[in-house]
Amino acid sequence: MVILATATSIASPKILGLAITRLYDGAMMKLKGIQGAKIDFSYISKILVILAALYVCGAVFNYVQQIIMANVAQKTVYNMRRDINDKLSRLPLKFFDSHTHGEILSRITNDVDNVSNTLQQSIMQLISSLTTLIGVIIMMLIISPALTLICVATLPLYVVVTQAVAKRSRKYFKEQQKKLGELNGHVEEMYTGHNIMKAFGREKYSINRFNNINDELYEVGWKAQFISGIIMPLMMFISNIGYVIISVVGSIFVTGNTIKIGDIQAFIQYSKQFTHPIIQTANIANVIQSTIASAERVF
Repeated sequence: MVILATATSIASPKILGLAITRLYDGAMMKLKGIQGAKIDFSYISKILVILAALYVCGAVFNYVQQIIMANVAQKTVYNMRRDINDKLSRLPLKFFDSHTHGEILSRITNDVDNVSNTLQQSIMQLISSLTTLIGVIIMMLIISPALTLICVATLPLYVVVTQAVAKRSRKYFKEQQKKLGELNGHVEEMYTGHNIMKAFGREKYSINRFNNINDELYEVGWKAQFISGIIMPLMMFISNIGYVIISVVGSIFVTGNTIKIGDIQAFIQYSKQFTHPIIQTANIANVIQSTIASAERVF
């Protein structure tokens, strides 16, 4: 379903380019005063009908893939929680003595939910991004190998930026999930053991302990979000540089009749589609990093 939905979005710019070229050619012939020149609106209408059908099909494919993936994600998480429950029943008492109840609950709830959300959303984006990337490169090569080379030349920049940022943010996401578990553990213990804590006069210690863990969670949390958040603006910057170069070079090709105006319009759309999955993947890098940290805690 993902591949079919992506295929419809990849085919659309090329088909739209045919309509623009026919419209442009007709308009230019009329401007030159050629006898009997007219814009072929019947051809353009057929193209628009095909485009409308493609967009409807794409929407249906997207809808079906969401339903399928929601079921897959929920079944996976159901099995994961069942396995965790079975594992907990087999663990020795020393495990429960060395881990707070809240910390264990955090793994079953927060960490498993984190994995569930990524399965339902981010995995689909990754598959879609990969399919889009392959399809768009093929279409761009068909239109203009020279412009494709310019577009692909920016690819190493995306890889370098993503790797550099993800490498630095992962340790903070791992620490963030750990501190969240500690905080849940502390709160759960203080509320369930409230009478004991009061009887031994440990209120001040409890408050200080909470504040310390909360401060540590805040520190690693903002660092994880900030570092991973840098990816998006950097990606957009690289994308815009490539967009400008392609627009300028493409305009030169059009004026020199090397390429049709509809094709350059399609290529510019493809260049955006080419960078979009890369930017999208980079944008969900923080979610993936957080999910990896959660999965490690669960397993």
